[in-house]
Amino acid sequence: MGHRNVDEYIMSFPDEIREILSKIRAIIREKDPDAEESIQYDMPAYKTNGRALVYFAAFKNHIGFYATPTGHAAFAEELSKYKQGKGSVQFPLDKPIPFDLIGEIIEFRVIENSEKHS
Repeated sequence: MGHRNVDEYIMSFPDEIREILSKIRAIIREKDPDAEESIQYDMPAYKTNGRALVYFAAFKNHIGFYATPTGHAAFAEELSKYKQGKGSVQFPLDKPIPFDLIGEIIEFRVIENSEKHS
């Protein structure tokens, strides 16, 4: 079932998940108010300067956060305690979501995309 937009995506989850997703979305908006928002791969997706910035998604037991391989490599140490894939990390729902770290990674990606753009 495809979601048409990020509002619809977030609204499709229970309150406590919705709160987490809304907070991640707010952090993205704070770090780059001009980031282009869409749904890709049936999850919220953000672009800056025509390049992928970050994606995020809710699953049964975790929040998936995708900041491209470079975004994850730059924070390898901080992310080492979480389950990861190439360019992805899983934040378990039974532990506090590291919103500050998510913010730092987004900021890194915003800067990276603007440098590649210029």
